Amino acid sequence: MTNSRFIAGLLCFVCTTGAFADENDNPAQIVDSISEVKVTAARIRSNSSHVPLNISVVGNHTLNRQHRTNILPTLNEQIPGLMINGRGVIGYGVSSGGTGGMMMRGISSAAGQVMVLIDGHPQYNGIYGHSITDSYHTLGAEKVEVISGPASILYGSNAMGGVINIITREAGENRSPWGTTRINIGGGFYGTLMTDASHQYKNGRFSSNVAVEYNRSDNHLQNMDFEQYGGLANLKYQLCESWNVYGNADITHFNASYPGTVQSPMLEADQWITRGAVNLGVENNYEGTSGRISIYDNFGRHKINDGYVNAVGATPQTRFFRSRDHLFGINAYQSASLWKGGKVSVGADYQRIYGKAFYTSRETGEVLETQNKQSGKENMYELGVYGEVSQEISQWLTLDAGLRYDRHSVSGSEVIPQGGIVVRPIKNGELKALAGKGFRNPTMREMYLYPPSNTDLKPERLYNYELSWSQRIDNGGYPFFDYKVCGYYIKADNIIQTVNRKNINTGELTNKGVELSLRAGLNSHWNLVSNYSYLNMKNAVVGAPKHKGYFGAETNYGKFSATVGMMVVNGLYTAVGESETTENFALLNACVNYAVSSSVKLWINGENLLSQNYEYVFGNPMPKATFMGGISLEF
Repeated sequence: MTNSRFIAGLLCFVCTTGAFADENDNPAQIVDSISEVKVTAARIRSNSSHVPLNISVVGNHTLNRQHRTNILPTLNEQIPGLMINGRGVIGYGVSSGGTGGMMMRGISSAAGQVMVLIDGHPQYNGIYGHSITDSYHTLGAEKVEVISGPASILYGSNAMGGVINIITREAGENRSPWGTTRINIGGGFYGTLMTDASHQYKNGRFSSNVAVEYNRSDNHLQNMDFEQYGGLANLKYQLCESWNVYGNADITHFNASYPGTVQSPMLEADQWITRGAVNLGVENNYEGTSGRISIYDNFGRHKINDGYVNAVGATPQTRFFRSRDHLFGINAYQSASLWKGGKVSVGADYQRIYGKAFYTSRETGEVLETQNKQSGKENMYELGVYGEVSQEISQWLTLDAGLRYDRHSVSGSEVIPQGGIVVRPIKNGELKALAGKGFRNPTMREMYLYPPSNTDLKPERLYNYELSWSQRIDNGGYPFFDYKVCGYYIKADNIIQTVNRKNINTGELTNKGVELSLRAGLNSHWNLVSNYSYLNMKNAVVGAPKHKGYFGAETNYGKFSATVGMMVVNGLYTAVGESETTENFALLNACVNYAVSSSVKLWINGENLLSQNYEYVFGNPMPKATFMGGISLEF
């Protein structure tokens, strides 16, 4: 696709995300005002018009309307500045064939620089520091809150480039005395099957949400099978009007096969991965103060066959790579309004990061050797304390400042400042300015695994400056328009790179860009949503596009509802350096739903309807037009 075609595509729309959608972002249930949107990604439930952070919210309706098993494809469309790669119909995998890498303004989750949270608790591999993207089900998500830009002041290391916080679903009102049950069954091209079942129950002060799922696909390439099954349970009990206790647990197991690239096909490159998470907490919520204390554990078990090139003379692997990791933590925070217009928030985090890697014999299962270079280095610790003050000077002005001190058992200490200002010169309009620092501690892999490892590595550092304007225009009903414009400048140093076969702190990056977004409600039957982002990088990074845009429309008439959207990507780097390669493509997706009754819904979903030839990852062509269909039951 030429640049002129790309520009023509952009001229078809003005711009946004589900950034202004709340947890009930249904076409018939429109958010009354930008300032009414409540956000919790900042660990404090606040009006977005009083928070200097750039926070976008994608609600349950948006996450589920296209019947995707994973939240990431939807976030890829809905969040400007965020790019997520893939290589199949469903499933991402790990190891050398892993995809699902997230680029936030050119900052990479593959390097552990973008953090994924579930209910505010970090989720990443303790050895490699990156997220495991097949763990992020749509099934249990009520909404997703995304902070674009560093959030290290709240979450410490790995929140250097941004945060994706998945808020899990709680039970609503029962449809019957026994609760509400939902069952979804779907399937389609390439032997794909998607199934899940959930049950929500509420009785007095007790509520629960329990769910299971099973998904599988042959995918569109040979030797690219994917299979996944898992479940979750969310339990909550309200001790009194202002206190409640909760416990959450989820586990997923997936088997994935990597076919290699088109240029170098692979055989037996198989992965068997189990990831789980548990957390237990107590929350309080009074009129003038609120907070939480919780403990959590995110853990994984991995067995990987690195496979072999499908060529004459190549031989199968005689061993498996194995690893185990745990991320155990305790976090506590409390916010309080101690004087007129002021709010003080304080918090503390502790994390114990455990990881062990080793090889086992493929034939006998016997442990062959450990990968950790130094004994006694299977554990690392991180402790952080922070405070933040927000002061409403007047109805039109809020000032915000915060500071974090973070101590890592190996790489030392970091101080993270952040400051911002919110100006509300007109009704439903906010001008925000923010300056902040992000950082990332080196991982176990970078310090202890493989020949390039280096125990003297220091934290990566990033400085972010941004300015945004957002406004809602309406007359108390339809039509209405929400729009936002954000410009940012990022400067980072101490980036860990491999030079002469050794990891050292030598890299730098300078990124700047613009993000635009628009949501429009034309009437009770039609919604429009679109976004656009421009990224200028001093040094190109694989997986980051120069231009990315999305335009979507949703309609709802009687028993029929439909969604259509086009994502346009220009200048996506799939290789850099001497072999620099970029991709340009436009993806058209659509979904149609028909409500047979209040309990039965039929749906059909089509993706890449223009049958574009494109790649997110070099040598891994994506499928052309694919179709899925299914039935959803609720009783």
